[in-house]
Amino acid sequence: MEWTDGYIRGFVDGNMHFEFQNDRKGNKNTWPFDVPFYLKLNLAWGGNWGGYEGVDESKLPAVYEIDYVRVYQHK
Repeated sequence: MEWTDGYIRGFVDGNMHFEFQNDRKGNKNTWPFDVPFYLKLNLAWGGNWGGYEGVDESKLPAVYEIDYVRVYQHK
């Protein structure tokens, strides 16, 4: 993740997957990133229906491996 005062970009294996631009309006609904955040890495299961349509148990057990996470801060 590359987080500046103008944008936030998310990368996986060096490829950018998302970007949020700061519209500089001071509106928490469009740029809520001026507060402390915490890194949370998890394996969410079930899509956006939360298991409502069932879970494909043939995909279990699942393996979720994170090799490393790098954190840098500009001086």
